[in-house]
Amino acid sequence: MPALKINGETHDVEVDSDTPLLWVLRDELGLTGTKYGCGIAQCGACTVHVGGQPMRSCSAPFSIAQNQEVTTIEGLSSKTAKAVQAAWVALDVVQCGYCQSGQIMSAVALLEGNPAPSDDDIDNAMAGNICRCATYQRIRAAIHRAAEQLAA
Repeated sequence: MPALKINGETHDVEVDSDTPLLWVLRDELGLTGTKYGCGIAQCGACTVHVGGQPMRSCSAPFSIAQNQEVTTIEGLSSKTAKAVQAAWVALDVVQCGYCQSGQIMSAVALLEGNPAPSDDDIDNAMAGNICRCATYQRIRAAIHRAAEQLAA
């Protein structure tokens, strides 16, 4: 049985090696914070961190995550993650909320690699994270706010 390390815990799963990581997370492990959006890695709703990097879990076979740490929205607990989540709440970013776990996962990865991003940095890092409610300006503002909080 292959083992996966998800949010700091090891889980044994019995699925085909080409099963998308998203379905292992949601169906096998009950971690439903990661959303299914498009199934072709174009919308970003399924974004998780694999080895510290954002990855679209709907198109990645779960075997790619073996021997690496996987973090889902449920497992975010770093100082950066808390700053991003606080900024999201303070600026009332969420409208319908469906895409927000993927948005937050991408924002955290951005700030962990670039603690003072420009608007262009944010736009590039968040490209491909689709928000049907078009809260892009609030998302950008929240990322800037989280960066300011982390710098203070």
